[in-house]
Amino acid sequence: MDRPRFVIESAEAEQMAKQSGQTVLQLLPSLVKSAQTLARPPISNYHVGAVGMGPSGRIFFGVNLEFPGLPLNQSVHAEQFLITNLSLNAEPRLRYLAVSAAPCGHCRQFLQELRGASDVKILITSSEDEKENKINNNCNDKDQEFTPLSHFLPHRFGPDDLLEKDVPLLLEPHRNGLSFCNDLCNGKINGVDDLKHAAVDAANMSHAPYSGCPSGMALLDVEGKIYKGSYMESAAYNPSLPPAQAALVAYVAGGGGGGYERIVGAVLVEKADAVIKQEHTSRLLLQCISPKCEFKVFHCTKTC
Repeated sequence: MDRPRFVIESAEAEQMAKQSGQTVLQLLPSLVKSAQTLARPPISNYHVGAVGMGPSGRIFFGVNLEFPGLPLNQSVHAEQFLITNLSLNAEPRLRYLAVSAAPCGHCRQFLQELRGASDVKILITSSEDEKENKINNNCNDKDQEFTPLSHFLPHRFGPDDLLEKDVPLLLEPHRNGLSFCNDLCNGKINGVDDLKHAAVDAANMSHAPYSGCPSGMALLDVEGKIYKGSYMESAAYNPSLPPAQAALVAYVAGGGGGGYERIVGAVLVEKADAVIKQEHTSRLLLQCISPKCEFKVFHCTKTC
């Protein structure tokens, strides 16, 4: 069985486009259905696929994830998965996005955390939306037109309303300066000390400019592989992506398609004096998807 892929390197993308007589940009919407097959929506059975490209020329997949037994707001939207996938692979910007259905308001808001968000170009591939898109852009049946995000969210609310201009945005380097409190650093999960250091690395890359409470999670699977995810805040608060979900994106994208029961260890790192805490919801999520997973929490202080 082929391993599911969530990143296509630029050279391969160019070769795929050449073989199909397309440009790489024209290739994006043709990959959306492949992305949809990787979605995990056991509640809605509604598969969403998102395919994006940044300045590197690499192609990234995003899919929706749902978790039975949990509130629906614990789900991961395909566009959130995509942005997390870009972050995990150090892609500095999203330029183009092809998606199977029109982004919901939740995702349009989440995308506002990107630098130059209003200029991100979007193409909706569902038949009715695609038809309307062509009519609005005066395209013929052979054309596929990308539309700026500003068309989908004309009256935006985002980082510009709350942050100074020099504050790093999503996908940009973050240096949160967290380090372990000495008296809380002695715990280990099955002797794997690297897990908590992966979690603090994730916390230090976290985008949390509104609460000032960065956090990160690292997961360990049965093969000893580690997957880490960083908390990502939204200016509108509710669309924020928790660190547990971000780490699950890393697991799904890099774990070879295995079930969540293969996750055997997890570490959450957050600030000791955080005004918002990820521990309780993270614990609930892990108990539902992998009951045997051993979960630890460590608190950090800011050193710089």
